[in-house]
Amino acid sequence: MPQDSATPLGKFLRDRRTRLDPASFGFGSGRRRTPGLRREEVAQRSNISPTWYTWLEQGRGGAPSADVLDRIASGLMLTEPEREHMYMLAFGHPPEARYRGAEGITPRLQRVLDAMPVPAMIRTATWDVVAWNAAAAVALTDYGAVPVEQRNILRRMFSDSRLQAAQEDWLSVARYVVASFRADVTRAGASQEISALVEELSRTSAEFDALWRDNDVAGQQGDGVKRLRHPELGTIELEFSTFAVEGRPELNMMIYNPVAPEVAARIREMAAGR
Repeated sequence: MPQDSATPLGKFLRDRRTRLDPASFGFGSGRRRTPGLRREEVAQRSNISPTWYTWLEQGRGGAPSADVLDRIASGLMLTEPEREHMYMLAFGHPPEARYRGAEGITPRLQRVLDAMPVPAMIRTATWDVVAWNAAAAVALTDYGAVPVEQRNILRRMFSDSRLQAAQEDWLSVARYVVASFRADVTRAGASQEISALVEELSRTSAEFDALWRDNDVAGQQGDGVKRLRHPELGTIELEFSTFAVEGRPELNMMIYNPVAPEVAARIREMAAGR
């Protein structure tokens, strides 16, 4: 079958195949008619039939299964964006969410946080806080003083009496937090990862247990206003916005901008004093 009659999926697979270095995979680097791996080598690495892989490149044989695509993604060493693109070409939709825990952030991203004069932090899809700046430590929580395993927003919401007292209407906020958390972890495919946390909080907090059993789900709220009773600043209002971290789908950056200029100035002074 001529190359120009192949499907977009077939053309994409062929393009990625020809970019791979045979020697790096232990295949002979002798004379080859075309660059990259041979089709049978990709099939071998992907644990599928060479004929089936050839048909995929040529646009024959019908639609592949998700399992076959995942094997090919592994065989071709596709990045996560490339794997998602492959699914879009094959099925018209991205792959089912597959959660990968965050392993921290880059120094460059931390410097971005530190350059902000307002509170900002980065959390995972399971609401673990992995980075924050000095203004966040002053206005929200000093996560540096919190053990790593305790740096989870949901856990602190239901186990920290000081955080509960800081909320003007704690129960309403808690209800929304639980509903948003449920949606986030489901969207990220992380339901298994948070099972131990849910079991723990259901056992230690009657309020959480009741809210979790309600099975409420809230949509993503990218921005809003957070009202807190701060021990030094009094009652403060913070406008918050949530942003995705490019290239890190498991992370969100949350930025809190004080509504009152005088509060913003005071937070900057306190953060500078740290």
